[in-house]
Amino acid sequence: MTEGTAQERLAGLEQRLAHLEDERAVARLIAAYGPLVDSGSAEAVAALWEPDGVYDVDELLMRGREEIAAMVRSDAHRGWIAGGCAHVVGPAHVTVDGDEAVAVCHSLMVVREGGACTVRRATANHWRLRRGPDGWRVAVRTSRVLDGRPESPALLASLLAGTA
Repeated sequence: MTEGTAQERLAGLEQRLAHLEDERAVARLIAAYGPLVDSGSAEAVAALWEPDGVYDVDELLMRGREEIAAMVRSDAHRGWIAGGCAHVVGPAHVTVDGDEAVAVCHSLMVVREGGACTVRRATANHWRLRRGPDGWRVAVRTSRVLDGRPESPALLASLLAGTA
């Protein structure tokens, strides 16, 4: 094996490792959402997003960290926490391209009702993330309930179309 070949192999391994580390960092950021939102950690949830990031849920469009934090501090959300709820974000299919990433996954909102846990909402999620000086942050998260509307499965299928 020549020195050049060893250096090339090492450089290739370093590049592959960096890519895997980016995928892991994005997946960990997404996985943090559920525990943070269910603990009512408004500022920590908002910090997952870029300062001007967007969280687009069916009935609510939040722009910027303050609006996202306000959602977590809202009476409605605090009521879900007080009654017992879990936001469970499924494994994300993550695609990293330089300082940009896209992830697609499901999420469930589970609530306690009458002593039992019930799925209140099953949702399709499409995340666009960017790497900045503070690491990976969400630029846009789009979530649509899986209730038969065509845009919900389209978000999930976006990974097949090369946009995830």
